[in-house]
Amino acid sequence: MKPAANVAAFLLFGIFQFAAWNHFFRFQEMPAPPEGSAPALFMGAMVPTGYFTFVKVLEILGSLLTLVPATRSLGLLIVGPIVVNILCFHGFLLGGAGLFPLPLVVSLCSAFLLWTERGRFRHLFPIPPAP
Repeated sequence: MKPAANVAAFLLFGIFQFAAWNHFFRFQEMPAPPEGSAPALFMGAMVPTGYFTFVKVLEILGSLLTLVPATRSLGLLIVGPIVVNILCFHGFLLGGAGLFPLPLVVSLCSAFLLWTERGRFRHLFPIPPAP
């Protein structure tokens, strides 16, 4: 399972690094959502305030930590809320459009890594012994 976890971590790292650095250097233009739509209003609140830049910095840091097996659980704690936000953005604001392939791959890789690292999170959810 360790090689599969490393592959998933590398995929997650690559996707997040590309998306984050693209925000700063614009080597691939992203299409703008239609003016006045819910995604446009959402991005209109995130980008000018600098909040989106903060999220992109967290993507860089979290994906780097996820790549290293010793710090993988900390990286998952950082990118986990970002993955949930990506899924909610595509599900609620875009009506499911664009969920495949990248958001789905990111969420599957994250869920798989969370499953492989579940022992490190076990103390957060103590299960009482059966009577």
